[in-house]
Amino acid sequence: MKTFDNKNFENCKQEVKEKWGKTEAYKEHCEKTRDYSDDKWNTLAEAMDGILAEFALCLKSGKASDSDESQFLVKKLQKHITDNYYNCTNEILAGLGQMYVADERFRNNIDKHGEGTAEFIRDAIDCCCSK
Repeated sequence: MKTFDNKNFENCKQEVKEKWGKTEAYKEHCEKTRDYSDDKWNTLAEAMDGILAEFALCLKSGKASDSDESQFLVKKLQKHITDNYYNCTNEILAGLGQMYVADERFRNNIDKHGEGTAEFIRDAIDCCCSK
């Protein structure tokens, strides 16, 4: 399953620049991804999709958002973002978790893995970042 299509990101570039263009994370993202090929972008999208699928499986198996498994996945998500895009601090991560639910585009895409996955991820992130 392909949750996010890199073509959709092209359509959102202006919105992203308007919201976060003055942040260090945005500048770091531009620098770090400047030379990424289409293959690299696709590989990263697949990796992100795999992480989201793992969250969905965790939810389906009845794990709580504060379980060791869920918290491991939060750290895995944070590391993926940091390694490939920008330094994903706990503050940024918490904001992403909120956006995964509040922005219908994210929620709908994430919930392709199963209804409630976006909320589960947000709750797991909240739990992790509140420690």
